[in-house]
Amino acid sequence: MELFDITSFKISHVVTSSYSTSFSLATRMMKKEMRDAIYAIYGFVRLADEIVDTFHQYDKELLLDKLEADLENALQNKISLNPILHSFQMVVHKYQIPHEYIEAFLASMRSDLHKKVYTNKKETDGYIYGSADVVGLMCLKVFTLGDNEMFDRLREPAMRLGSAFQKVNFLRDIKCDSEELGRSYFHQLQNEEFTEEMKLLIISEIESDFAAAYQGIKQLPSDARIAVLLAYLYYQKLLLKLKVTPSRKIKEQRISVPNSVKMSLMVKAVVLGKFNIL
Repeated sequence: MELFDITSFKISHVVTSSYSTSFSLATRMMKKEMRDAIYAIYGFVRLADEIVDTFHQYDKELLLDKLEADLENALQNKISLNPILHSFQMVVHKYQIPHEYIEAFLASMRSDLHKKVYTNKKETDGYIYGSADVVGLMCLKVFTLGDNEMFDRLREPAMRLGSAFQKVNFLRDIKCDSEELGRSYFHQLQNEEFTEEMKLLIISEIESDFAAAYQGIKQLPSDARIAVLLAYLYYQKLLLKLKVTPSRKIKEQRISVPNSVKMSLMVKAVVLGKFNIL
């Protein structure tokens, strides 16, 4: 059984590394136990996200139903033959991740099967809460190691960071979301063109989220601070690239941060984190 546990975490690590070099790079800055837990969380959310975003030739609703049922069985029985679900259920039990976070996440994933356009702030915020904020809260449960006072204090900054990350993703992927998936997450774009003015309005909102999130990053335990800071710096760099890129070009191609820049950001995060000069 111990070998199966270890192997399950390794598979979640492979999923993380395969799908997100930036997230994997940040997670590598944590100690092993915490790192494995974050890999397990990412592995689970990636599994659900892949179903709704890329499995076009299959019955997505059926697959999502099965994933949810398999997860419920894994949580109840504390084992799954699906290694990703097995590692995730271990993390849920060990760090006492509330079931409501999982439900909110799956609800947002399920909405991607049917809802294409978000027409007001309440709808957009609701989707982001389930798709990103609760993932940040799951990670915060790992970072705070049962310290409920710390968790409550950092809850809002963690959610603001999740929101910022997701909005940057929406902005970067606006071409793919619109043309390939037929989705429009920004309520500001309802019946409106994606103009330079609209882009800057959205970015201003993201910058506000980042500012609030940064206050929480400074208070994270040292074992997690450098990794979260690296992810923060990466997304800030990506947001800056989007800010200086014309809105027309964002609609035509996916903007990214080169690997060389990611490595320099890693060095910066280590220096700032080690010497606590945040």
